[in-house]
Amino acid sequence: MKIDWDVIAEATAQTSPARLRISAIRFLNPAPLMWDFEHPPEMDRLAARYQIHQSMPAACAAELADGTADIGLIPIAAYATTPGLAIIPGCTIASLDKVRSILLVVKDPDGLGADGLRKVRRVAADTASRTSNAYAQVIFRKFYGTSPKFVPHDPDLDAMLADCDATVLIGDPALLALEDKDVRFERTGEQLAYLDLAEEWKRHTDAAWVSAFWAVRPEALKACGVSARQVTDDFVQSRDHGMANIEHLVQEWAPRMPVSSSTIRTYLSKNIHYTLDEDCIAGIELFFRYAAECGVQPAAPALRFLR
Repeated sequence: MKIDWDVIAEATAQTSPARLRISAIRFLNPAPLMWDFEHPPEMDRLAARYQIHQSMPAACAAELADGTADIGLIPIAAYATTPGLAIIPGCTIASLDKVRSILLVVKDPDGLGADGLRKVRRVAADTASRTSNAYAQVIFRKFYGTSPKFVPHDPDLDAMLADCDATVLIGDPALLALEDKDVRFERTGEQLAYLDLAEEWKRHTDAAWVSAFWAVRPEALKACGVSARQVTDDFVQSRDHGMANIEHLVQEWAPRMPVSSSTIRTYLSKNIHYTLDEDCIAGIELFFRYAAECGVQPAAPALRFLR
C-alpha cells in the first residue's frame, strides 16, 4: 500500500491543531518503526498529531537543525553537531552483528587483508549518509592507522569506483549491490571485497553498531500540546506493531525492490535491531569517544533522552 501523505494532510488540516513535523527516511530499514504511521487502525489517529516528510538520513538531521522538522530519524553522528536535541527512548536502527545495508566496497586485485585496507587512499562517500562515513573514517584511523580522503558521491557503485579505491554505500543501494555482486562480476570482471561496516565495527570493538535514532526538538512538543510520554508511547508502540508485522512488510516491499522476499525478511527480522537498549547506548557512547579521539567529529554532548 502506497501512502499518500498529501491526501492525509489535506484530510486533517481543517480540524487538526498544529502537528509535529516528522522527517523520516525513505529506505527499507525504518519500515517497522513507521508501521502505525502508515497502516490502520492507528494511522488516522497519528495523522492528527504528526505530519510526515520523507527524506534521506543526512537531510533528516539538517531539517531538525534548521527547524523545518520537529522530529527526525537522524544519523547518530548528527547528534554531536545539532545542539538542543533529545532522543526518543526505545527506538533505533542498529545491528548486533551483520547489517548488510552499510558496505565498504573495496577494489581487491591482490587479495584483501589488513594491508589491503591500508592501501586505500580515496573513498567515495555516499552523500545520503553521515554516520556510516564517520564509522568508516574511525575504522581506518583507529584500527588501520590511515586517513584516506573521503570524496562525496551519489550512490552509483560503478561511478564511485571509477576514480576511488573504495566506497561507502548505504541503505537500499547497498542491499542491491550485494544482491547484484555476481552479476556485476560477470559484467565487469572486476574483483571487489564487500565489507559489512557493522561487522567490522563489531570485530574491532565487540560493541553494537548504531546508525540512527529518533531525535526531537523538545520545545516543539509544548507548542503542539503533546507530552513527552505521548510521543514516546506513539513511537515505541509503532515499533512493536511493526515487529509483529514483518511478514506484511515483506509482502509490501518485495514488489518495490529487485531483491528476494527472503532477503527482505532476514534483513528486517535479523540484520536490523530496533530496540535502543543498554548495549546500543554503550555502542553509541563508544563511537562518540572514538570519533572525537580520531578527529572525525567534535565531542558529542551526553546523551539526553526525552522525559
